[in-house]
Amino acid sequence: MYRKENSASTPSAAPTAQPKVTPVNPPDTHIWGVYGCIVVLSIIELYSASSFEIAKQGLYSPLVRHVGFLLLGLLLMYGVSKIHYRHFKPITWGLFILSSVAMVWVMAFGQVVNGAKRAVNLGFMSLQPAEFIKLSAVLVLALILGRTQLKKDETKRNNGLMWAVIATIIMSGLLFTQGLTNTLILMAICCSMLLLGALEWRKFGIIIAVFAVFAGFAGMVKIIMSKTAAEKTEEVTKVKDPKGVEYDIPEASGQSTGSRMTDDTWSNRVSQFFNTDVPKYEQGINASNLQEMRSYMAQANGGLFGVFPGNSRETSRLPLAFSDYIYAIIIEDLGFVIGGVGVMLLYLWLLARAYMIARRCNMMYAAFLVTGCAVLITVQALFHMAIVTGAFPVSGQPLPLFSKGGTSILVTSIAFGVMLSVSRYSVRNKNASSHELKAEAEALPEELRAENPTQF
Repeated sequence: MYRKENSASTPSAAPTAQPKVTPVNPPDTHIWGVYGCIVVLSIIELYSASSFEIAKQGLYSPLVRHVGFLLLGLLLMYGVSKIHYRHFKPITWGLFILSSVAMVWVMAFGQVVNGAKRAVNLGFMSLQPAEFIKLSAVLVLALILGRTQLKKDETKRNNGLMWAVIATIIMSGLLFTQGLTNTLILMAICCSMLLLGALEWRKFGIIIAVFAVFAGFAGMVKIIMSKTAAEKTEEVTKVKDPKGVEYDIPEASGQSTGSRMTDDTWSNRVSQFFNTDVPKYEQGINASNLQEMRSYMAQANGGLFGVFPGNSRETSRLPLAFSDYIYAIIIEDLGFVIGGVGVMLLYLWLLARAYMIARRCNMMYAAFLVTGCAVLITVQALFHMAIVTGAFPVSGQPLPLFSKGGTSILVTSIAFGVMLSVSRYSVRNKNASSHELKAEAEALPEELRAENPTQF
């Protein structure tokens, strides 16, 4: 239960000071369990998928780097989980502004990674602001909707919806150069949070229409840019496998944060995805489809139960096996049953658990936070899986905690920490005592004390 500090012994304390609180719930074993399973599997599979990296850097270098970021992520997650979720409010707009400025800076002066500007070089690591934009989107939308969505004043509710949509479009625009999947992820986060807030279907339909118009406009811009880029020489990234065979990969799809291909490459890949004249199994392997074809071969070689980690055949021939195509190596190593379905169920269970927590949260702000973070992680994972299995056009998107990339690991770990914080400090019982409910409300700023109407 929440326990307020005894103010009788400190009469000079400011009356507006927020009360100190203690957790009302034990650490959520479901979230910790999902995190632990993913981390253990990621260590095994990242090492298995790093033939290219091992050939360049040595036997243990990729593993040491990955484990190092996972340990740092674990510390971040544990630290964030100990913070009451009310403390996320003061940092929300600061994180949004800093990540937006960093994103604009990267567009102009950023470090080139696989043919596109997407990183800030800090010396000891490359920081990729696109990942922080996604996390700030969750915090910004939770703050906007937590303040306005459940007000009795219909005008305030509508204003909250408007600002939520505007914020989503602005952040989607900043991520547009990093790939359309990132834009779709932000829209999915916004829609899921609006549904949690018991939004009327008519208004929800209007918002979907607005997003559709924006996505259509973005697609037109891409097509125009594609026609311009078609007149230029396509940039390629040369990749050499451990056997010395060199491949030319047109704008290789990136490492850890999703990537931006040249517009001509993007157009070609979308056209190729919707081209059904020649079945994929009859297509030859060339520079434009090398990665996806090797990915399909890896999945076919894995069969139902896999070839066991370390026995992958395609990891030495799939250029981005350690990042954008790691799910293919997981299936090859562990098989369709454990590697394919099992890993997918881990992310889906995380989403289901977050939904159960959100529906029991007394405060709407807490419900928005836990839902947004879960959708961020799960939808990103599902996009990665859809791309690797051929259900979605090729685009760079990491598999959270599995793919190589320090920024992605750290941001995902922070998102886990936010979910754990909500699970620890939110009252999740509709029959809770009036003292518990009052204590939680008093711990929050007045504008974030809206109660959850969907609580059961």
